[in-house]
Amino acid sequence: MNNLADTVVVDPGFGGGDKQQQAGAAPQDASVVVPPPATKQSSALKKTSRYRSRSLSASSTDSFSSASYTGSSEDGDDVPPREKVQKNSRGSSDFCVRNIAAQHAFGRREIEIAEQEMPGIMALRKRAAEDKPLKDAKIVGCTHINAQTAVLIETLVELGASVRWAACNIYSTQNEVAAALAESNIPIFAWRGETEEDFWWCIDRCVNAENWQPNMILDDGGDATHLMLKKYPTMFKLVKGIVEESVTGVHRLYQLSKAGKLTVPAMNVNDSVTKTKFDNLYSCKESILDSLKRSTDVMFGGKQVVVCGYGDVGKGCAQALKGQGCIVYITEIDPICALQASMDGFRVVKLNEVIRNVDIVVTATGNKNVVVREHMDKMKSGCIVCNMGHSNTEIDVNGLRTPDLTWEKVRSQVDHIIWPEGKYIILLAEGRLVNLSCSSIPSFAVSITSATQALALIELFNAPPGRYKSDVYLLPKKMDEYVASLHLPTFDAHLTELSDEQAKYMGLNKAGPFKPNYYRY
Repeated sequence: MNNLADTVVVDPGFGGGDKQQQAGAAPQDASVVVPPPATKQSSALKKTSRYRSRSLSASSTDSFSSASYTGSSEDGDDVPPREKVQKNSRGSSDFCVRNIAAQHAFGRREIEIAEQEMPGIMALRKRAAEDKPLKDAKIVGCTHINAQTAVLIETLVELGASVRWAACNIYSTQNEVAAALAESNIPIFAWRGETEEDFWWCIDRCVNAENWQPNMILDDGGDATHLMLKKYPTMFKLVKGIVEESVTGVHRLYQLSKAGKLTVPAMNVNDSVTKTKFDNLYSCKESILDSLKRSTDVMFGGKQVVVCGYGDVGKGCAQALKGQGCIVYITEIDPICALQASMDGFRVVKLNEVIRNVDIVVTATGNKNVVVREHMDKMKSGCIVCNMGHSNTEIDVNGLRTPDLTWEKVRSQVDHIIWPEGKYIILLAEGRLVNLSCSSIPSFAVSITSATQALALIELFNAPPGRYKSDVYLLPKKMDEYVASLHLPTFDAHLTELSDEQAKYMGLNKAGPFKPNYYRY
């Protein structure tokens, strides 16, 4: 067994591995995994930490992330992307990705597969391509970069926009997809396993480009907005609008608005019905199981799980885990959400009440320091800890980077944190978004969000002066309904139409919108 553990085993059908050779993983000819360059550690921790790789079976090499292409990084993968000189087939070098030559063909196939499961955004692309509603729009994008978001990016280009794109998460980028976008002459700056410095450098390269002045921002988490506001305030004032899709980013926008620092209109896509009910709820409902199973091979039946937060993400996670036979507890600060959880059959507790007994901890609050070192000291050995919220602040990972604890890398995005007495917990994706770091997400749900984002960009870009002030707005209800209607043909769903008499009785337009803005779906 000791001999087996010293060698990385790879399915011959797959070859070498970019997905398993991201930050912190060794090349194929190496047997020891070195600490990831993105992790800043104290000198004391460096002396005491162990990083080693277990033997990787064919199934485990295929389970690290979505689109597990494992033959994409054999050529110079040990060279940091920023130090490489790469050009696409058109001679352009205005991008920075892991390996364009080896990866772009596979990335293109990934995008084509995603297109088949994204009927709404593809229908929007087809309907609006001729009108070019985003002509002259120059969009800075900062989102997860995977096959699904690539479909959105290429749709925006088809609608007339010029774009520059970076990743909002250092672990969620699909390198092959980034390479395919670069080959399509889209300026993209992203690779899986960026350092913190790389992360901000990539966004800066998108914002501050020669002979290119951004006038729109599409953000996921608020990082592009934050950088432009702090570093390029004059440039920020020339932006026509911001579209934000995450809880964290929207919270930041409302803070800016309250402080009088938001000088441009912004669209809150996160709280649109099509985002909260489909991406947050249904997407997370499926992807939480996928990410936990792929990264740990855990069996859910009988496990005790605590889900921190019972918003739409927490609801999806709790329902999915309950359906697999888990005993699920909920923590909440909001009495309304707590009552919902109680009436859905979940016990609402304080984290300290169950932390010693649970097998899995899932955070989904959007807050900071939800799970801290004190909690992790009390956890049972083998407890799995992961985050489903956007931000990586929910789990106090820095509290685990102390000389008394040992970090042992067992898989890509899977670390054992070992206490002196031998107890260990299993930390996934270093506390970052687990479903995009360790698995895949349903393309159909992303299609709904992507169509919503595209319509929000079109609305803000084409709005006449004065329609939107420097504040945060929700997407008009009519647009939410339009996004939903784009996806109904997939299910062969047929809407009932109101008669003139019925429409008059209800006080509605026969074409919608059918619900007032205060309606809760």
